[in-house]
Amino acid sequence: QVQLVESGGGLVQPGGSLRLSCAASGFTFSSYTMAWYRRPPGKERELVAWIRSSGGNTYYADSVEGRFTVSRDNAKNTVYLQMNSLKPEDTAVYYCKRVHAQLLVPLGDYWGQGTQVTVSS
Repeated sequence: QVQLVESGGGLVQPGGSLRLSCAASGFTFSSYTMAWYRRPPGKERELVAWIRSSGGNTYYADSVEGRFTVSRDNAKNTVYLQMNSLKPEDTAVYYCKRVHAQLLVPLGDYWGQGTQVTVSS
């Protein structure tokens, strides 16, 4: 079965950095566009970034563009999210998910536990 295990979250001060990792298994990782989502407290889940299967094309939400970088290592079945210049509004549970390459909607309805990112002074 599909497994997506997020890690790397934690508590950081505004302006700090974190690097999230997502270890994938149960599917052909290198064939799929992968995305990062986040759910801030009391808010809806939102798309943060995605990266094509080859790693050659990426997308970022306006709120994170210029601060976050998504990357992947297909040999390790892992996708990363480097987060710099963190702001309190980045506080959320972060999830990774494979998405449809054209429609860019989540594939499957299983979501992992995610990893908590808290930005606070």
